[in-house]
Amino acid sequence: MNTPAPSVWRQPAQVWAVAFACVVAFMGIGLVDPILPAIADSLQASPFETELLFTSYLAVTGLAMLVTSWISSRIGAKKTLLIGLALIVVFALLCALSGSVDAVIGFRAGWGLGNALFISTALATIVGAASGGSAAAIILYEAALGLGIAIGPLLGGLLGEQSWRAPFFGVVVLMAIAFLAVLLLLRGPEEKRTPVPFSAPFTALRRPALAVLAVAAFFYNIGFFILLAFSPFPLGFGAMGIGFTFFGWGLALAITSVWVAPLLMRRMSRTRVILTVLPLLAVDLIVAGLLVDSAAALVVCIVVGGLLLGIMNTVLTEAVMEATDLPRSVASSAYSSVRFLGGAIAPPLAAALWHAFSATVPYLVAAIAVLVAALTVFLGRRVLSHIDDEPDDAAVEDAEAILMGDAA
Repeated sequence: MNTPAPSVWRQPAQVWAVAFACVVAFMGIGLVDPILPAIADSLQASPFETELLFTSYLAVTGLAMLVTSWISSRIGAKKTLLIGLALIVVFALLCALSGSVDAVIGFRAGWGLGNALFISTALATIVGAASGGSAAAIILYEAALGLGIAIGPLLGGLLGEQSWRAPFFGVVVLMAIAFLAVLLLLRGPEEKRTPVPFSAPFTALRRPALAVLAVAAFFYNIGFFILLAFSPFPLGFGAMGIGFTFFGWGLALAITSVWVAPLLMRRMSRTRVILTVLPLLAVDLIVAGLLVDSAAALVVCIVVGGLLLGIMNTVLTEAVMEATDLPRSVASSAYSSVRFLGGAIAPPLAAALWHAFSATVPYLVAAIAVLVAALTVFLGRRVLSHIDDEPDDAAVEDAEAILMGDAA
């Protein structure tokens, strides 16, 4: 008699509390997208200055990732999550009350610190507490990521129609709810903590497999964030138009990260999926650059990009989890640090290229960055061979079974 596969959606309350907080945390990435033009107009800021809202947030998130495993191993996952959420509440409120673009840029940096503490700990917490194993946990985490990235621009557009400040107030309320959810629902004794050395993430990046994936993710994120952070300007839409466009983008990302990526990994190795999807993403970015003057064509390219990005996010996350025998929190922190720094470079780079040349050039540079990521994986495929040892008819088939299996 076959035992029904567990459902990824049947999880303890503490997992749902962290997952909900993840949704809200990831909303913060795309929240400012629809209001970038409004912030530029209201605060007399140039596109370059406005794009620094992403850079300060992502740069601090990336750098702080290097110490989050050291912190959480000493004070525990729950306290780290709560401190991260509290910092986001405080700095989102300060953003809403700011009177200059420089102040918003600075407070977004503080927001990034809270984001780093939360995100790096959330994945390890979900993996440790979720039923159905790590494959189910990663799918749930990526679902939260996709949902948050989808809802963020839509909420930003809806609230941004009232004021550029309103989306920040919205985050304050939602993050306060997430704080209470984690405080009340994340219960039970924590696993015995083994202090992680401060140098652990730096040492982790010396591991060849993790280094290859981190470098690839650095360039991949340049393409990711040029598409996300720069596109609101050439689109020429109002807050709601931008919000709906990136809601479609985020929804596409969520669908492929949760459903399509596991199916592909059942049929192909992880590296083969990466080497197939990245060139397709480069083609999409090139088309976006060539057709940038057509708003309709650019919207299509943005949504298609979301489909491809969703696959990449899930595959890269699973690859990193399998790349080394290091604790997941250490591997995730080291990898995410490099990845977020790539994202930090992208928005002001895109604005500078737009000002110096045309709106086409940023997309072409994004395509080149994505191809460099593909080349990095191709050249490093030998040291990545072990992540394909079990593409996992075991892990991936389990993930698919968990997702598609009998809910009874």
